[in-house]
Amino acid sequence: MDNLFAYGDELGPLKIIRVREPALNLQAVLVIDNLARGVALGGMRMAVDVTFDECARLARAMTLKNAAADLPHGGGKMVIRADPNMARADKQRLVQELARILSNETDYIFAPDMGMNEECMAWIQDVVNRVVGLPRGRGGIPLDEIGATAWGLVHAADVAGRLIDLPLEGARVVVQGFGAVGMHAARFFAARGAVIVAVGDSTGAIQRPAGLPVDELIRLKAAGRSVTELPGAERIAGDALLAVPCDIWIPAARPDVIRGDNVDRLTARLVLQGANIPATTEAERRLHDRGILVVPDFIANAGGVICAAMEYQGARETEALACIADKVSRNTEIVLTRSRLEGILPRQAANELALERVRQAEIGLKSEV
Repeated sequence: MDNLFAYGDELGPLKIIRVREPALNLQAVLVIDNLARGVALGGMRMAVDVTFDECARLARAMTLKNAAADLPHGGGKMVIRADPNMARADKQRLVQELARILSNETDYIFAPDMGMNEECMAWIQDVVNRVVGLPRGRGGIPLDEIGATAWGLVHAADVAGRLIDLPLEGARVVVQGFGAVGMHAARFFAARGAVIVAVGDSTGAIQRPAGLPVDELIRLKAAGRSVTELPGAERIAGDALLAVPCDIWIPAARPDVIRGDNVDRLTARLVLQGANIPATTEAERRLHDRGILVVPDFIANAGGVICAAMEYQGARETEALACIADKVSRNTEIVLTRSRLEGILPRQAANELALERVRQAEIGLKSEV
């Protein structure tokens, strides 16, 4: 892992826990960034190339996301350096051992992220009850199954679209990362009359200007196959998705896919950040200078954590979906309106909103002492 001491500011991180268990080849890091608003809520990410820097940045993003969504939770994140496609029994042993090691870490609520799913959360529940994103049979609201994050994205798009006169019906959409978020985003946008013109996954990408059949793509993924196997679509390199002509571009995969060296290839009118930290600061500024509207990650993709927080409070699925629609729509409007009126980047407006709420919580804590 990277240097564990090279990150920090006045907000956090409050706590960094490194876990190593050589017998299981277990390497993980938990970053608890800030607890001013409550117990940290943030997903567990499993990949072979995750880093501490990625974990720390994502933990801060969760602090801001939870605050912006006005949730009673602080921010945290966990990364596990392992192959998420390992044998099921091996993955269960690794995940449950990690849960045992961290069972007394009451400042953190386990939740799913990339490489983890509802089944993994059920394994954790067998060890510790401090977990969300559980299967329905375990009393949970399965975030990935219902597309909670993507449900928020489509409502963010509604608000942003009104500001730039871009209705969803007929809008051409590119989805980079046809997984738990991107797949449902394609489904929800297509249901609103948008045309999905290109999608990509970890093996490559495809495009069809007349539109791709979303239902067929979902069936391919459910069968464990790649979107690139869809008949009748043009196969392109994954990074070529940036140059596909479209109205809405949705990054829904890994961090920093939009950077200074490739941002000028993007021609969309609206970028909805379905992934966490998918663009560098330089890239977002250049998009803003070109008149491309960017809805920042922790505003646009807060649906998943809102759903998780609602589950933790014992809410039902319909209540969670209504809450996502309300919170994401309201916060998108607040951020984009502030950005326009003050002449600042949407990212700065989003940061200001979240930090105001974190500091209000900190003041409240100090007044109780």
